[in-house]
Amino acid sequence: MSPYVRKVRTASGATAVQIAETVQGRRRIVEHIGSAHTEAELAALIAVAKGKIDAGQQHLDLQLSGAEQVRAAGEAVITRYSSELLWTTLTSSYRRLGFGVLGDDTFAALVCARLVEPTSKLDTGRVLDDIGIDAPHLSSIKRALARCVDRDYRRQLSRACLDHVTAQGPGVALVLYDLTTLHFEAEDEDQLRKVGMRKERRVDPQITVGLLVARNGFPLDIHVFEGNKAETTTLIPVITGFVERHEITDMVVVADAGMLSAANLNALEDAGLKFIVAARTSKAPKELEEHFGRRGNYIDDGGVVELTRGMGTGADRRDRRVVWHYTWARDRRDNRTLNAQILRAQRVADKAEPLRKQRFVKISGQKVALDDESIERARAAAGYKGYVTNIAPEVMDGHAVVAAYHDLWKVEQSFRMAKSDLKARPIFHRTRDAIEAHLTIVFAALAIARDLQNRTGMSIKKIVQTLRRIHTVIVDVDGHPLTARTPLDDDAETILTAINARH
Repeated sequence: MSPYVRKVRTASGATAVQIAETVQGRRRIVEHIGSAHTEAELAALIAVAKGKIDAGQQHLDLQLSGAEQVRAAGEAVITRYSSELLWTTLTSSYRRLGFGVLGDDTFAALVCARLVEPTSKLDTGRVLDDIGIDAPHLSSIKRALARCVDRDYRRQLSRACLDHVTAQGPGVALVLYDLTTLHFEAEDEDQLRKVGMRKERRVDPQITVGLLVARNGFPLDIHVFEGNKAETTTLIPVITGFVERHEITDMVVVADAGMLSAANLNALEDAGLKFIVAARTSKAPKELEEHFGRRGNYIDDGGVVELTRGMGTGADRRDRRVVWHYTWARDRRDNRTLNAQILRAQRVADKAEPLRKQRFVKISGQKVALDDESIERARAAAGYKGYVTNIAPEVMDGHAVVAAYHDLWKVEQSFRMAKSDLKARPIFHRTRDAIEAHLTIVFAALAIARDLQNRTGMSIKKIVQTLRRIHTVIVDVDGHPLTARTPLDDDAETILTAINARH
């Protein structure tokens, strides 16, 4: 069958134009012409494709090398059609962050291609072809993944990220740490991929990923743990490893309540580090009871209560400063939750629901009733959130402790970017080395995304979509190459101005 023009919708929303032919019932792509984001671009690409077919260039395997093409004198032939501006923006950020120290062009292509369109490593060639960039061969990609692990790219990238953050301001005076899980489309567990606790109650094997970021959310390090690893056991290996590798002597670590254990806090303190860790809310009623008894329960919106808590046992027991922060908005949310819990407990007490473990239910022999004392304590503690720290009040007052902890949402934001924009999950790799290489690419891509977002104030998705529409076209007219580019729209101008202003 003769070659024909084929239009394909891509994951990015563009329309790819290809020349294809059917051989023995199977479609074969002869040449990828380009991708269009507007009707005008689509019409131009279709015209180019039809021109190639009409000129019989398919017999020359449709390669865009002007000297080999047969055409009439003065005929204009497109020899290159690319989103060069987008690619230059991504690769410039890669180099600006110091990632060029790896000296691995294939790895750089994998990282930047993931920002254009996150997909499998095998599909990277298609993504790069789609934007008119020369793609590495599949064997080169496989070798780059092996080098990534053998040469410990993750450690080198972490060093470059730290240098970048330090150059931007106060460095890593305060770092944020949190965990997430990434699942696999697999049935069987192995030494790394384990079924563990998940909010979604999935039973797929998973891994646990720890992410360390600077106060502005810029990634500093990433670690992989077994899927059933307890949260509290991940903090110290990540922090102490980071501190030792980079010879850091003074740093504040901020983490959520899942990392709270006396052993963890003692280990951080013994390493010369400061910490701010969320207190478990179950401690609030009892811990605040004495304060309420002495001073009453009135407190201003945004007020703080400072207490001391003994943590640990025996020789490991140490007194810890606890800051409880109160807001009216949190009080309203907590009371709505309490009312719902009390209602459920009342139904259990009235035997309207089966007896089961339920908050505020008190069982005495055969009698089931509401636990009024627990309800009263919970009401008194509504609106409070606690933070445990070893930072002295004269160094950081209670409100500053609260403000520092509130930056922890930036880790969650980075995790969301990795999972949604960069499609870190699900993971289809099986071996630990392949998983480590995959997450190293995601880590580097996340750093570039954060860099560009911090510079422009736009999401990485918006940046990619905007710059991808700007095409660079090289037209050969009688052996003379002419270059033209799509005019910049307002969004593209804004992005480039913001990036250049921060150089």
